[in-house]
Amino acid sequence: MDEDPALTASEAGLRAGYKSDVTGAMWVKRFNEEGLAGLEDRPRSGRKPIHSQEVRSALIGLALQKPRSLGYPFELWTLERLQRAFEERQGVHLSDSTIWTWMDEEGFKWKRQQSWFHDAEKHDPEFVEKRGALSGPT
Repeated sequence: MDEDPALTASEAGLRAGYKSDVTGAMWVKRFNEEGLAGLEDRPRSGRKPIHSQEVRSALIGLALQKPRSLGYPFELWTLERLQRAFEERQGVHLSDSTIWTWMDEEGFKWKRQQSWFHDAEKHDPEFVEKRGALSGPT
């Protein structure tokens, strides 16, 4: 952009692509007062985190371990199992949504458990015949 000493901060902001002359002026003012550091993100208002980074790290660490290696009688974590184990070990209850969010942000994906008998008729046209007559209501 050309240097124009007569250009106001508002006009410079508009030329830089800001839709509001106030926004452009704010950024120019921050830059003039603080240099490049003034263009860094600043803390925003909002709800403070309920749990510390240490709690989050502890949950991720637990999720990365095989349940059997920790003495649990199952092979895989479910949301409920992970939640209960974490509360037992750390004394901290985490909501379902907190666990879901943290796992998602870490790249973990929950997988649905598959049933061997789901849509058996679709996979084996002779399923009903092989199964035999049902002896009561299902």
